[in-house]
Amino acid sequence: MTDPHQEGTPAGTSPADVDHRAAIAEALGKEVWPADRDALVAKAQESNAPDRVLGDLRRLPEGQTFENVQDVARALGIGTEQQRF
Repeated sequence: MTDPHQEGTPAGTSPADVDHRAAIAEALGKEVWPADRDALVAKAQESNAPDRVLGDLRRLPEGQTFENVQDVARALGIGTEQQRF
């Protein structure tokens, strides 16, 4: 029997994806958006983000503006919630 109070993960994500995206979101905060790769890396460095987060952000494509952490996650191939209709 499943615990009714157990946290679930949204469709299209794994628990690791959720944790990964949360680490990126924590490092970037809410005030940085919209931003390009360089601005995101600078903000993460300012926030003393973990090496994994900095490495991920450095892999983002140049010349693209990201509106939110979901955009970043998609660009990095991290699972994101599927849109509900």
